[in-house]
Amino acid sequence: MQILLVISLIAAAIGSGLVAGIFFAFSTFIMTAFSRIPPEQGIAAMNSINVTIVRSPFMLLFVPTAILCVVIAVLAFLNWRGGASSMMLAGAALYVIASFLSTIVFNVPMNDALAKVSGNGPDAVQLWTTYLRDWTWWNHVRTIASLLASVAFVRALMTI
Repeated sequence: MQILLVISLIAAAIGSGLVAGIFFAFSTFIMTAFSRIPPEQGIAAMNSINVTIVRSPFMLLFVPTAILCVVIAVLAFLNWRGGASSMMLAGAALYVIASFLSTIVFNVPMNDALAKVSGNGPDAVQLWTTYLRDWTWWNHVRTIASLLASVAFVRALMTI
């Protein structure tokens, strides 16, 4: 059981860290770059990313890491190890709630709304302006949560 726990924590630390890095890229330069180009080009680029990402290796990282976090939370409860289990639960909660679920609840609906517009009419420009602000804010949340989850998993590894 100990080796399963160690492997799970290592995989979750790497998975959540890689996801944090991808989100970090969007938060720090991709969305800023999109805000500097005409709205119809930014919308087209983001819509293309949103279609591409669901069929990319990113999904083989994003979803399994969430599942692994649930496994880690169960393992933390089944064999309580004090501070290590607390870190395991913190990492799992940060990733599953603030990264994975916030994506489903906030970012995906914004992506779906963006997919319904094209061009540079007033409605598209207004949606794009709101999208850039709100989507990026939630992406900051996902970035920080995924990074903190990775740190929590590493901390748990150090204390088990």
